[in-house]
Amino acid sequence: MPLAIFLLTLAAPSLGVTYLHDVSNTDLQGLLCLKLHLFSSARFLTSWKNDSMQFCSWFGVSCSKRHPSRVVALDFESLDLHGQIPSCISNLTFVTRIHLPNNKLSGQITTELGQLSRLQYLNLSSNNLGGKIPGTLSSCSRLQIIDLALNSLSGSIPEGLGTLTSLSVLRLTGNNLMGNIPLPLGSSSSLISVILTNNSLTGPIPPLLTNSSSLQVLALTKNHLSGEIPSPLFNSTSLQKLALGLNSFVGSIPTCTINGSPLQYLILQSNNLAGTVPSTLRNFTSLLWLLLGDNNFHGTVPASLYNLSALTYLGMGNNSFTGEIPSSIGYTLPSIQILILQENLFQGNLPSSLGNLQNLFLLSISQNNLSGQIPLSISNLSQLNELHLQENNLSGPIPGGLGRCKNLEALNLSSNSFHGSIPIELFTLLSLSKGLDLSHNQLSGNIPPEISGLINLGTLSISNNQFSGKIPSTLGECVHLEYLHMKANLLDGRIPESFTNLRGIIVLDISQNNLSGKIPEFLETFSDIEFLNLSFNNLEGPVPTGGIFHNSSEVFLQGNKKLCASSPLLQLPLCSSKTSKKRQALRILKIVGPVSLAVIPLSCFMVILLTKTKKVKQVAQQRNKGLKKLSLTDLVRATDNFSSANLIGSGRYGSVYRARFESEEHTVAVKVFKLDQLGAPKSFLAECKALRNTRHRNLVRVITACSTYDPTGYEFKALVLECMPNGSLESWLYPKLNKYGLRRPLSLSSRIVIAMDIASALDYLHNHCSPPMAHCDLKPSNVLLDDVMGARLADFGLAKFLQSFSYSCRHSSTSILGPRGSIGYIAPGALFSFKEKTFSTS
Repeated sequence: MPLAIFLLTLAAPSLGVTYLHDVSNTDLQGLLCLKLHLFSSARFLTSWKNDSMQFCSWFGVSCSKRHPSRVVALDFESLDLHGQIPSCISNLTFVTRIHLPNNKLSGQITTELGQLSRLQYLNLSSNNLGGKIPGTLSSCSRLQIIDLALNSLSGSIPEGLGTLTSLSVLRLTGNNLMGNIPLPLGSSSSLISVILTNNSLTGPIPPLLTNSSSLQVLALTKNHLSGEIPSPLFNSTSLQKLALGLNSFVGSIPTCTINGSPLQYLILQSNNLAGTVPSTLRNFTSLLWLLLGDNNFHGTVPASLYNLSALTYLGMGNNSFTGEIPSSIGYTLPSIQILILQENLFQGNLPSSLGNLQNLFLLSISQNNLSGQIPLSISNLSQLNELHLQENNLSGPIPGGLGRCKNLEALNLSSNSFHGSIPIELFTLLSLSKGLDLSHNQLSGNIPPEISGLINLGTLSISNNQFSGKIPSTLGECVHLEYLHMKANLLDGRIPESFTNLRGIIVLDISQNNLSGKIPEFLETFSDIEFLNLSFNNLEGPVPTGGIFHNSSEVFLQGNKKLCASSPLLQLPLCSSKTSKKRQALRILKIVGPVSLAVIPLSCFMVILLTKTKKVKQVAQQRNKGLKKLSLTDLVRATDNFSSANLIGSGRYGSVYRARFESEEHTVAVKVFKLDQLGAPKSFLAECKALRNTRHRNLVRVITACSTYDPTGYEFKALVLECMPNGSLESWLYPKLNKYGLRRPLSLSSRIVIAMDIASALDYLHNHCSPPMAHCDLKPSNVLLDDVMGARLADFGLAKFLQSFSYSCRHSSTSILGPRGSIGYIAPGALFSFKEKTFSTS
């Protein structure tokens, strides 16, 4: 017997090593199994090597200090983790913590998690998990935290979760869970937080949960729970947050019988609660949020409720509260940030003490029976972001002091009895972006041109007032406007041409005024507009036919007796042929008229020419001095036989040399075309044609051209251009140690000036050149800089006249549409030009 014991003693160390190797291998295989089922763009799993026993150092893996080589935690938060949780995770039998939130895991939660008897923490929130919550989790008796929020879980909450005696946090918000809350939930003496918001749970709150002495947070908002609110919740000595909003609870608010309750958040809005508000709410002295809105409460609000000095959010809207707002409210709620009293039966004046609420961010007392004027003290609310006073009986002028509320984003004073003009101070509110609604009042006078100051405004409504005069053209500077309502006023004149800038407009209603003139054709180019009401004005002429005018259900034009349409769907008289002929005659007159008017001064000019021939010849000689014909010999001499020392640059179609002619005071540039290159002769002709038709300060000026044959009989073509002393924009954007020397980078102001010069050149080519032209090869190397760093656009070898291009595309089945540019590089400008040409053919 002693010998057997001795032998076992000798064998014990080797048995221990074998055991450790086996369990380590088990954990290794479990981790490698996870690697097979999961993948991530973060590529952290690449550090998990199949042949490595050092898995305790792998990313996201933690091992036990007491039991080396045993995995106790997996931490993979926000790693773009895809795949499904495999059943082999159960091999990690020592795991106490699984933390995988904010990933893209899918599939169902494996039931094998129930085999992890040591598991204390499980967080799989913010993934794409579906199916039911496995009931096997109740076998994890040590579970303290379960967070499965923000997934797509369905079914009911397993009854067994309520029996977990160590459970402290249960968070299942944002799923599709149904059924009742488990009756045993609340039996754990460690329970701190139960958050089940935004599901479809039904039934009452379980008694065990309402009587929990450790519960601090109970959030059940946005479900289908019913029954009365249990009174123990209002007499809890531990509860800090009670959120029961957006359910179907009935009855009244329970009475609070304890003093000094720790409750900080009481959220009861959007239920079917009724009765009066108990004065015992004053016992919640720590209350920060009190939300009672959208219920059936009535009667006066207890004065003690306005004395909860810690309140930051008081919401009592959509009830039937009566009485007046206490004049002391500005002193008893010093911390209030959000005050919502809308849709009640409050009456009396607005207390002037409201101006003392320096932290007030949102004030809404709309849809009540308030009267009197807006107190001037409102202008002291420097933090005010939204002010809603619509649908009351307020009167008097709108106080200009509101212009001092520099953080105001929304102002709604509609449906009151305000009179007078709009104070100009309102138009200094650059912060006003969400909306300005002054409709349904008695405001009068002209709309001030200073309205252009509301450059960030999205919605403007001044309908149903008595505004007169013309619509200010400056309104077109409010380019962020999406909704513009100006109907039922006394406005006259034409629809401003500046409205063409309101490209983002969705709703435009200027009906029931005295507007005249034609409907602007630019309205048919508005791509976002969904509703256009121009009815009951004095507009005349034919209705445009494009854009929104195609849809008769979105356009209202009735009540304009002088309008006609080409379609009967607009319910207007059809335009007659006489009208069409009149329009054609007007178009002809627009062309012929200016020509006729030009004949008289032209005749006078000819007389002057005949009487001053000598002087004219002298002027002509001076002008032609720089345009005289140059021979190949002249070019050879000016460039020192096209010396490489005078070479400025070289491209696919030509080389540019610096030249100095005896007749010229300044250095010029000679571009010699490489006629052996395919397309070079065409490029020369294109440049000649382009430069012949263009005159602009931001285009490189052509001095003359040379087309001849060299002594060997080969064709020779060249252009003589202005020489730009500061080279190309490319050499400044990407500087090198070259003949221009070391340079400082372009300053921001220089870049802006250059960009403006290029834009000016393109605007001329696209909109003011006749015919319009697309450059088709816009890039930094084709932008040259003069002696004062002004930008000049050069190289018109790929230029296209848009009218001829459009014609050829319509009349040729072989026309090729595509971007144009240098081989190996297509500049953004080339793509832009391609788009412009494509549009011109449509």
